[in-house]
Amino acid sequence: MATVANFLAKPIATVVPRPSSAVASTSSFVFFNHNKTNSLFRRQTLPRKLFSAVKVKAGAAPPGKVGTPPAKDDKLLKIHSGEEFDEALKNAKTKLVVAEFATSKSDHSNKIYPFMVELSRTCNDVVFLLVMGDESDKTRELCRREKIEKVPHFSFYKSMEKIHEEEGVEPDQLMGDVLYYGDNHSAVVQLHGRPDVEKLIEDNRVGGKLIVLDVGLKHCGPCVKVYPTVLKLSRSMAETVVFARMNGDENDSCMEFLKDMDVIEVPTFLFIKDGEIRGRYVGSGKGELIGEILRYSGVRVTY
Repeated sequence: MATVANFLAKPIATVVPRPSSAVASTSSFVFFNHNKTNSLFRRQTLPRKLFSAVKVKAGAAPPGKVGTPPAKDDKLLKIHSGEEFDEALKNAKTKLVVAEFATSKSDHSNKIYPFMVELSRTCNDVVFLLVMGDESDKTRELCRREKIEKVPHFSFYKSMEKIHEEEGVEPDQLMGDVLYYGDNHSAVVQLHGRPDVEKLIEDNRVGGKLIVLDVGLKHCGPCVKVYPTVLKLSRSMAETVVFARMNGDENDSCMEFLKDMDVIEVPTFLFIKDGEIRGRYVGSGKGELIGEILRYSGVRVTY
């Protein structure tokens, strides 16, 4: 068994992205043309339903419809210019900012808008912005600046830096993205380098708890999609299992950790107990992950 205190340096194979298929349900944003390639990583065996959809309450009217009741979306900040946008990013400081770029004539924008409103009510540590691209020349210019070509388009920012973006997402995927990039107060321990890993293992060397370390990358689609399952498990299994995660591309220390552990595909889950690494699971299947966690926890699992 390998221990964290005695890593073996091994060369890491590159995690090769592959282009995802175009999203057919998005609306073209025709203010300008800008080529963009989206990519997802391998290992995309995903559960169809990771969690229940957001329950949308009445009152959240589509953003561009005329004559509808006013939306109860006081926590969703409407942006009307690039200056307002930059000011909102600055005021958010280190909080996650989720900006939706929409148009009044996009059916998909109108469909997902109520879910955006509901998320703004429930995620208090996240700032939500709405930019109507066809509202004025100023919003059109902002969309050009941010290189928006299809709507609805969601951009994620932290400390005024764009960290993620999605086009034409469905509500479940949007919620998963918000949890993955903004969930800083969950039961999942956030690790930012090898020293954090070593401290976590040392703190749990005795006591019999299993450590499940979720190793991924910032822009890995399957990593984002499996995270709500990790979050749920961290709450339901808190008495027997410690859940932690690390993004390998966060800094050099994290990338060195991936090399040392010979991580070649993500997400990779490392199972650590009594100071030793007992095994790993590579993939994003909900059932398989739960089965492996139970097995390494000492629960007999039959297949």
